[in-house]
Amino acid sequence: MRLNRLIWGILLLFIGAVLLLQNFNVINFYWGNIWRFWPMLLIIFGVNILFNKSNSNIGQIISIALLVGTLSFLFFRGQQPYNSQNDFTKHLNFNSDGNDFNFDEGDGADDTSSSASQLSFSEPIVSADSPKETVLNISGGGISFNLDGDTKELFEAKVKNKKNNFSLNKMITDSLTVLNFKMLDKNNKFSFGEGGNNVDFKLNKAPIWTIDMKLGAGESDFDFKNYKVRTFTFNGGASALKLKFGALLPITDVVVKSGVADIKIEVPQTVGCRITAKTGLSSKDFNGFDKIGDGVYQTANYNSSSKKIFIKLDGGLSSFEVDRY
Repeated sequence: MRLNRLIWGILLLFIGAVLLLQNFNVINFYWGNIWRFWPMLLIIFGVNILFNKSNSNIGQIISIALLVGTLSFLFFRGQQPYNSQNDFTKHLNFNSDGNDFNFDEGDGADDTSSSASQLSFSEPIVSADSPKETVLNISGGGISFNLDGDTKELFEAKVKNKKNNFSLNKMITDSLTVLNFKMLDKNNKFSFGEGGNNVDFKLNKAPIWTIDMKLGAGESDFDFKNYKVRTFTFNGGASALKLKFGALLPITDVVVKSGVADIKIEVPQTVGCRITAKTGLSSKDFNGFDKIGDGVYQTANYNSSSKKIFIKLDGGLSSFEVDRY
């Protein structure tokens, strides 16, 4: 038996077993906890290449033992609740560029947040914002995002356990209001960084929202039941994503593209819903949906309902779950 086939077989068995145990609620596995350990796989494949050429039985045993040990560690690590609590002695420096903030070690300006481990962002709403479609672009990595209710402002965010720079800026056109909330490196360039940040944000209920999210790795929990979300787009790597949508608009589009992720989506029973799925080796559980074609599923009330939600799922080794409430 070729060693490389055995390595791939063990990896697929591991991923499949984790996804299956998740689906039956035997374990809670947080993919965001293990994303930063991916270089360990490079070490395993490097050892595999070395010993595969020598055809050494002892070498093959070492390779398999190393793989099993690594997967055991990842299995244990992945079941630990996501926690990015760390001790940082960083100070806040304020740039004159709008709402951009830099976090640098050493002496700096006084911290304007309420505590050394929290930073607040806010963008006020003006009368011209309400009738417009509002676009919210979120990007970063290693972050835990949580929608924490509504606000009288247009957008609010609180960053806890900060390890990276963040920026919030607003652009206005005749038809759109665009908010960009990004994680940056110390040179103010876009970064997926090491993370270690928890972000709680609030949205105003008046605008019609288009949300585009790029998440390198992390966790997100968004309850949009009481918000007018026209489009939600997610592009992520090793992530855990929970979404809940309401029935406030005639049409809602949801697009999710993921690598290794745990995706859970809830939609109202009163809304007609269609799912188009390209899931590869991913597991899927679409409760209350009928399969009408190759990768296409829809609810029984899809044709009769005046309000519809369209969901497009694209993932490699992910777990997709869509439920009706």
